[in-house]
Amino acid sequence: MQIQFPKSWPTTPAEAIALQQTLAPQVVLEDRIPNPIRYVAGVDAGFEDEGETTRAAVVVLSFPDLTPVDEVLVRQPTVFPYVPGLLSFREVPAVLAALAQLKTEPDVILCDGQGIAHPRRLGIASHLGLLCDRPTVGVAKSRLVGTHIEVPSDKGTWVPLTDRGDRIGAVLRNRANTKPLYISPGHYTSLETAIDLVLQCSTKYRLPETTRYADRLASSGTARSALENVQQGRLF
Repeated sequence: MQIQFPKSWPTTPAEAIALQQTLAPQVVLEDRIPNPIRYVAGVDAGFEDEGETTRAAVVVLSFPDLTPVDEVLVRQPTVFPYVPGLLSFREVPAVLAALAQLKTEPDVILCDGQGIAHPRRLGIASHLGLLCDRPTVGVAKSRLVGTHIEVPSDKGTWVPLTDRGDRIGAVLRNRANTKPLYISPGHYTSLETAIDLVLQCSTKYRLPETTRYADRLASSGTARSALENVQQGRLF
C-alpha cells in the first residue's frame, strides 16, 4: 500500500494540538467509499518496553465474508509521549509503517479509537484517514468526549453522541445485552455508513471482526495469528 509519510511529526503537545486544529477542517464526512467494498482493515496498536516501543497491527479481511487475507505487525520506537487527546501522534507513525507493508489494499479502515468524537474533532481514525486519503471509521470501546442517553439493549440499536451541539458519533449496541461501542466517522465516511459497516463487520463478539483480529495480533506480538489460524482451519 502506497503511503506518503509526513516530512516531520510534532514533538510537543502544543505543536500537536495546533496541527489537529489545522487538519480537522479538512475531514470529509461524506461517503467516498468504493462500491462494492472488497476489503476492510482493522488497525490497533500496543506498547512494549514500558512504552518505549510501539507495536502496530493491521489485518485485512475480505468483505462481506470477513476472512483474513493479509496482516502486518511492526515495531518501532515510540516518538511521542502519552497525552490524552493526542493518541494519534503516539500510534499513527507505527500504523503507517504497517500499512505500507500490506500487499492487499483495504477499501475502508476501521480503527481502534475515535474519529471525530474527539475534543478537536481529530481522533486517530480521522488523522489516519487524512494521511492515507482513505475512508476510515473510529470504533472505540469507551467514550472520550460527548454525552448520550441510554442505549436500548437490542442488537443494532444506537443513540447519538453529541458534544457542544454537534452530533459527533453514535453509541451502538452491536450485540444484544453487551456494552455498547462508540462509533464515529473518521474520513470520507458518514455516521450512518460508519454504523452500517460496524454492524456488517460484527459477528458473535462485541468487537467487530476487523478490530478483534487487529487487537489480537497487536496483543500477541507475533505476526502469525489471524492468517495462520484461518489457513490451518482453526477458529480465531
